[in-house]
Amino acid sequence: MNLEEPVRKAILAELERQAASGRLTLDKSGSGPIRLDGRIDVDELVMAVLGALAGGP
Repeated sequence: MNLEEPVRKAILAELERQAASGRLTLDKSGSGPIRLDGRIDVDELVMAVLGALAGGP
């Protein structure tokens, strides 16, 4: 089982969610690295990754 893709999607989705709430700015222009500016709620990010590993949405 390849876990990399679900974890990657979960991380990006959570960062986008946090950016939508105004806590941080997320710039993913292009296909390379992303740029973040602001505060990241690490606990929420961890929960998103754990959810992805458990097979959650």
